[in-house]
Amino acid sequence: MSEVALTLFLLLILFALLGSGIWVAFSLLSVGMVGMLVFTEAPLGDVLATTVWGASNSWSLAALPLFIWMGEILFRSRLSEDMFSGLSPWLTHLPGRLLHVNILGCAIFAAVSGSSAATAATIGKMSIPELSKRKYPEHMLIGTLAGSATLGLLIPPSIILIVYGVATEQSIARLFIGGLLPGLLLVGLFVGYVVIWSLANPEKIPPGETSLSFAEKIKRSRRLIPVVLLIAGVIGSIYSGIASPTDAAAVGVALSLLLSKYTGTLNMRTFFDGLMGATKTSCMIAFILAGAAFLTVAMGFTGIPKMLAVWIATLGLSPYALLGALTVFFIILGCFLDGISVVVLTTSVIMPMVEQAGIDPLWFGIFIVIVVEMSQITPPVGFNLFVIQGLTGLNILKVAYAAIPFFLLLMVALILIVAFPSIVTVLPNMMGG
Repeated sequence: MSEVALTLFLLLILFALLGSGIWVAFSLLSVGMVGMLVFTEAPLGDVLATTVWGASNSWSLAALPLFIWMGEILFRSRLSEDMFSGLSPWLTHLPGRLLHVNILGCAIFAAVSGSSAATAATIGKMSIPELSKRKYPEHMLIGTLAGSATLGLLIPPSIILIVYGVATEQSIARLFIGGLLPGLLLVGLFVGYVVIWSLANPEKIPPGETSLSFAEKIKRSRRLIPVVLLIAGVIGSIYSGIASPTDAAAVGVALSLLLSKYTGTLNMRTFFDGLMGATKTSCMIAFILAGAAFLTVAMGFTGIPKMLAVWIATLGLSPYALLGALTVFFIILGCFLDGISVVVLTTSVIMPMVEQAGIDPLWFGIFIVIVVEMSQITPPVGFNLFVIQGLTGLNILKVAYAAIPFFLLLMVALILIVAFPSIVTVLPNMMGG
């Protein structure tokens, strides 16, 4: 059987299993087993046991549940209310006014959450009622929220970057550093779009509130200070090399608990709800990673990745053509699967092609995350669209339509990092790894 036919056979099994509603982890394990049983003579039981244990017994993976728990704690705090009251006084004179609360609020929460859906839900609960009450245009309100919530995947500490780092054996700290400038680039693009749209449609933006003195603005923003210090402490300790991502995550959990206690939102119920939420999410991701690790090893035994890499090489695709094809592939896949599943499903097959094309795996990790961000606001299974639909009760197509400009801005960011790879690599190279 040729490499293409072999790949298609296993892909058909995978999509049949996923389409039947079987868990992603079980689907990955099953395809790996079929591949090994049918196409190799390797000892299936031994390989399965050692691979699953090896994938689970990773120190890098310890950062994952801790960062998720940190986000769960702050999700149950009054962080979103603090952000609205802290940010809004500074945005009165900026074209677009309080629409920027969605963008900056999502950027701040992304830096403590690592999750796109959690960012959309947390900021949306606060901003949708407030901005609707002030008569801001509905499509801009929804669009800024849908687009900006995708920052949860990119701005560190990003859960999906941890997953990519573990799956491809890349430095998680360097991936975090590499995600910083692209994250800020996206914030700048979103803010710029809102400013331009508001200048073109001034009559659609409600009048600003009464101007406040500088002292009053500072007073209203004081509740933001603990959150900013938390972000600076966690991210700064990683960038400066003082702490590993896992150490910083542990400190982040402790500081989040203190912050939640300080704001009066920590009690036994919120503590256990946050702990259980983090446990369920972490177990799901760890299980998917274990399944993906076994599929990667099974694919190695079948020789598919090597054969595909050779086949791709015979096509004579330039690195740009390969990236273009992968972008389309990831967006289509992201229409049906969540971002973490997309990453772990594809790394075993895609990475040999990427490395053969001479593409930096660290840069490619940020590339994948931006493409996955695009899929988060693409119907039919854009997770952010579903979250916002649940908050607003609007038709999913109306939510998707409002998100189109931000989908295009993500595409612009993708083109920029392809044209100027140093946007991703300059900080990790300066930090020396």
